[in-house]
Amino acid sequence: MTGSTGVLFVVATPIGNLGDLGARARDTLAAVDAVAAEDTRRTGQLLSRLGLSVPLISLHEHNETARLGPLLARLETGQSIALVSDAGTPLISDPGYLLVRAALQAGHRVSPVPGACAAVAALSVAGLPTDRFVFEGFLPARQAARRARLEALAAETRTLVVYEAIHRLAETLADMASCLGAQREVTLARELTKLHEQVRHGVLGELAASVAAGEVPARGECVLVVAGAAPAAAEAYEARRVLALVAAQLPPRDAVKLAAAITGERPNRLRRWLQGAPGDDPETVEE
Repeated sequence: MTGSTGVLFVVATPIGNLGDLGARARDTLAAVDAVAAEDTRRTGQLLSRLGLSVPLISLHEHNETARLGPLLARLETGQSIALVSDAGTPLISDPGYLLVRAALQAGHRVSPVPGACAAVAALSVAGLPTDRFVFEGFLPARQAARRARLEALAAETRTLVVYEAIHRLAETLADMASCLGAQREVTLARELTKLHEQVRHGVLGELAASVAAGEVPARGECVLVVAGAAPAAAEAYEARRVLALVAAQLPPRDAVKLAAAITGERPNRLRRWLQGAPGDDPETVEE
């Protein structure tokens, strides 16, 4: 596939079921001069199953910057390249952004070849609002950073989509239940399109307990789709965030007064939050 300048094709590959690879994706992989792959061994296996033999170039988070020059040089000579990740759509929590940006800046055509994406697949079966959503990719691995990120997302009213490694699933769900509220709706999509596909619907507290009890097999790729905060609860979460900030600098009485002025929240409720009143959950908003 040659011309005056090469084309960078961003090709989605299956997330499990080989039957999800479209005819156009297969034709593109067969026609390009090289494939830039996150894991050449894994992509090599895919190409072998498709009966294809195409030169592979490794492109992952640790070498992407070093690979830009050689790949751009190939495009400049008219060669076309397919960019693939281990599974699903490239750049969605996978490397490739630097290459796409560099190719565009160099004036090369970048063309998508759409297909499977675990985040979208999970959204489609979650039964939660999908008109607007927030994709967070992988949360921080360390608990303190993860909880800080979840607390920043607590007031988000859009549906949240998160990837998580199976070995961190239990602790992440526990942190979600603590930071977002145990009664938030959630869908766990595991091993999507594969033989042992599992989709579980429930609330964060119950799902966290089920995973901690070993009721979910400890294998596979996981996507968590979590309901956004109700609008009234979102205001309460924001008020709690403001209260925490001002309370770190002011005496309790002054912190409550200032937070009430900023947020419009009732002082007595702010005072209870500051005192850590049991059961006073922002998800349970007073009328």
